[in-house]
Amino acid sequence: MTDPNIVILAGGISSRMKKSLEGKSISDPDLIREASEKSKSMLSIGDRSRPFLDYLLYNVQESGLVNVVIVIGERDPSIRDYYDGKGNKDNFPSLKISYAVQKIPAGRTKPLGTADALLEALKSKPEWSGKSFIVCNSDNLYSVKAMRLLLECKHPNAMIDYDRAALKFDQTRIEAFSVIRKDENKLLLDIVEKPNADEIERAKEKNGRIGVSMNIFKLSYDMILPFLESVPMHPARLEKELPSAVKMMVEKYPGSVIAIPLAEHVIDLTSQSDIPFVQEYLKKEFPNFLRSKNG
Repeated sequence: MTDPNIVILAGGISSRMKKSLEGKSISDPDLIREASEKSKSMLSIGDRSRPFLDYLLYNVQESGLVNVVIVIGERDPSIRDYYDGKGNKDNFPSLKISYAVQKIPAGRTKPLGTADALLEALKSKPEWSGKSFIVCNSDNLYSVKAMRLLLECKHPNAMIDYDRAALKFDQTRIEAFSVIRKDENKLLLDIVEKPNADEIERAKEKNGRIGVSMNIFKLSYDMILPFLESVPMHPARLEKELPSAVKMMVEKYPGSVIAIPLAEHVIDLTSQSDIPFVQEYLKKEFPNFLRSKNG
């Protein structure tokens, strides 16, 4: 079983969410204010009393994970302020929550990307050396099932291989997701970002299934660390990206990552258009959780 450790990447500046709200006739002024000031994982959606990150932490706790490192931005204190104040950390009694701060280098307007964020988290937890951990985004609501699959996996490194046909996004958005190439033993060969039609076709399995990555991995601390340190900047986005570090690890250690198939939708809070769907989902799927906050 994987050690009960997880890193949640929440240090970005939510630029896509902010951009999607610009010029929109959003009727909720509180939401506009929050989106301009906070990480999107801290948006108070649904019943207006809990941030989106609460729901992810709820699933983290339900899955059996214990040690949580939340990577936060140096200019956004909202996550630390929320969980360290008002007893909000008490909502998750079995979780041990700590923070790693991802700084913005001089001359830049945003952090260096997800590989840099994870590197900061691992530097804050040297005691995790020799152990494994799960890492995921803060703006996706991964299921308890997905986390348990990784937690119970005996392979040193793994990722959830989502069935593209089970995702409920519009087709244009789905076609932009990274596709996963595997061998016959489900061992990762490649993660192809922004795939073209030929790359999507090559990623098809014999039964026609296409697997995509939603950026949730189980990783060995000692194996991934040197690749987080050496991964180059993406030439277009000018960020150091976690999938690139994973691909470098696979190139050096073939067969080091197993892809675990899973057919289910993943709730995503990337832009303004996602908010209504997310609100309805949370009201439907987390009624008891909502009541526990509202009394």
